[in-house]
Amino acid sequence: MSLRIKLLKWLVVPLLAVNLAGATAAYWLAWIPAQGALDQSLADAAWALVPHVQETDSAIELRLSQQAEQVLRVDHFDEIFFVVRDLNGRTIAGDKDFPALQIPERPNSSLAYGSKMRGEDVRVIALKTIVGHETILIGAAETRIKRQQTRMRIFLSLLGSELLLGIMVPIVVWLALNKGLSPLRAMQRNLEQRKTDDLSELPVQNAPVEIVPFIRAINDLLARAQESARAKQDFLANVAHQLRTPLAGFKAQLEWLQAQHKDDLETARSAALMLASADRMARKANQLLALARSQPGDFDRRHMETIALDQLLSESVQHFVEEALKKNIDIGFDLRPTVVQGDRFLLRDLIDNVVDNAIRYSPEGSAVTVSCMMQESGGVLKVEDAGPGIPETEKERVFSRFYRLDHSQSGSGLGLSIVRDIAREHNATISVRSGADGKGTSFLVLFPLPDQFGQASLSLL
Repeated sequence: MSLRIKLLKWLVVPLLAVNLAGATAAYWLAWIPAQGALDQSLADAAWALVPHVQETDSAIELRLSQQAEQVLRVDHFDEIFFVVRDLNGRTIAGDKDFPALQIPERPNSSLAYGSKMRGEDVRVIALKTIVGHETILIGAAETRIKRQQTRMRIFLSLLGSELLLGIMVPIVVWLALNKGLSPLRAMQRNLEQRKTDDLSELPVQNAPVEIVPFIRAINDLLARAQESARAKQDFLANVAHQLRTPLAGFKAQLEWLQAQHKDDLETARSAALMLASADRMARKANQLLALARSQPGDFDRRHMETIALDQLLSESVQHFVEEALKKNIDIGFDLRPTVVQGDRFLLRDLIDNVVDNAIRYSPEGSAVTVSCMMQESGGVLKVEDAGPGIPETEKERVFSRFYRLDHSQSGSGLGLSIVRDIAREHNATISVRSGADGKGTSFLVLFPLPDQFGQASLSLL
């Protein structure tokens, strides 16, 4: 389940419940004073009758003109009723069907309560006062239309505000959660955008206190993974380096054995097969060593130098010619003055692997062309072969480790992966182009100009 949804439930439901309780309290806090004001207005009408109640020689009577009585009974919404009675319940004046009055405890005080009159709910105000020597009761009542309308307005206004809050609270909480979870999303983007070999620490600065332990735990894990990767890399480099010396001696002994028994066809053939196996083992060792050297994190750009790429290629021409002759491949070189910024050993590994890949996948009797030149954008290394070509869907996958397009060919699938890693460390771009009719492949490695590379290196450092 989403943490955001959980937090939304934990926050919105209690907030809405508290808001509902607050709305209920607000309703009563609004209605009770409104009811009190309406009761006071009705009580004022009842108190207005007191001066008109007078004691005569014979009895208590209400001296109220017809016009004054009409004014008393006028209301835009409700019907008004009144009555004047003595303590025995005898009606002195007013509506004779007025319901029985509740008697207030103290004189000159009023009492408000609900009752029924003529089949309708009414609100009644009962007064107790003394006129002359006699205690009398005055009652005033009105129907509840005005009160119900007032109560409904209060209810509808609070209902509208509650509905608005019910909509706004989840939105505000959602936005607040998104804002609060933004550091986690930033950390997620940081991890997603990293290369698979980037094990650097996540930044702790400006991180919320609550997620700092989480970031530190991830950094500890990354540090352990980096240490493990470095240990594997060191082991790989040591094994590859240790294998090269005995393999060279083994190969020399096999060559001597082949020369000594060249007249013995069976022995010569067996020695040739063993020499081929020794060559493959030596190539695997060289690739492992190149792979270890090309691992990101160990490449120090401050030790780079300006290198003539054409001269570096010239140093390996003889080796490439010998490998090509084994398959009767015509290998040609077009080496123009080319200057790049880089590490000599890594660039030699790059050249060895990309040219060896071209020779390996080219059929016998075909041609391979190796060229280098300077362009406005930088130095270019180009290797063209006459192999089966690479489908468009496979052009990115050929740079993956241990991936081989043709399993009938011997190899470990590391060569082009090493080329890609070394190119990345030199800020170079590598592209694959198909030849005419989909046959053959061209690998182009474009190096930046030396000054451009220096600026890029400073930004990385």
